[in-house]
Amino acid sequence: MRSCWRDLTDLVLPAECGGCARPRAVLCDRCRAALSGRTPRRVRPAPEPRGLPPVHAAAPYADEVRAVLLAHKERGALALARPLGEALAGAVRAGLGAPEARGRPDSRDGAGRAACAPVLLVPVPSARRAVRARGHDPARRIAYAAAGELRRSGVPAAVLAALGQRRPVADQSGLGSRQRLANVAGALGVAPGCARLLHRGRVVLVDDLMTTGATLAEAARAVRSAQGLPGPETEPAGKGREASSNSRPAFVYLGETWEGSEQRRTPPPAWSGADQQPGGTVKEAGGKSAGGTPGVVCAAVVAASPDAFGIHRN
Repeated sequence: MRSCWRDLTDLVLPAECGGCARPRAVLCDRCRAALSGRTPRRVRPAPEPRGLPPVHAAAPYADEVRAVLLAHKERGALALARPLGEALAGAVRAGLGAPEARGRPDSRDGAGRAACAPVLLVPVPSARRAVRARGHDPARRIAYAAAGELRRSGVPAAVLAALGQRRPVADQSGLGSRQRLANVAGALGVAPGCARLLHRGRVVLVDDLMTTGATLAEAARAVRSAQGLPGPETEPAGKGREASSNSRPAFVYLGETWEGSEQRRTPPPAWSGADQQPGGTVKEAGGKSAGGTPGVVCAAVVAASPDAFGIHRN
């Protein structure tokens, strides 16, 4: 009977900690401290790809943190989504509080409107074959947990799963920084109907891990392209750079099903206030209509390579 009871409880309670394998804990105190116990920091890969938005990470990708991410992603330890989401929420808050995300001090009107806008967490999508093999999309699941944590702390947040793959990409685990850039170039696009929703708040790209930054840079390019915004990858040749072949907007149909109890089919909330215009746009002082918060405000990840935390690069 004792053995049967142990087997039954294993179906409800985790058998071991996702970080260090201690029994009877989703995440023990030591591993939770490794994941969320430090202040999230700005991280920069070397070399830093063009178009990469400011990225903040909760912890270095090593030891217990690496074990937790792999347990969630590869072994289906879905109970770890909540502590991972809490860590990601901390990185999102740090990114939104950085000077580059708050806007210039002299642009009071625009910065004030941006500060009141909801936060749209846009997860970097996994390859469809990886989602099928794992049975879930890790980054999306963590994003929903982070959005819930942000809302509980008073930050209006929603997940907008706007990005999808336009074409298959190779497994990046054995590729260098340049190879990864070439592998993901033009691979992501925004789903039909999602481009207008990207104007309804502050867009924050989120992922579980950043190594070279190539995928986050490509995700930022796809968002800017769908919004019709020039960027490092889309500026015309007259601006001093040669125009990229990836400058046209890209769209893809997201065929994966929605996951998790916190995932909602309603669109992200629109801005409130007298400056709100139909379609989620904001009227500027000169009378022109512009997107609420154009482009990508910042990016946030649970973990980044330890080298990206180098103090000389922060």
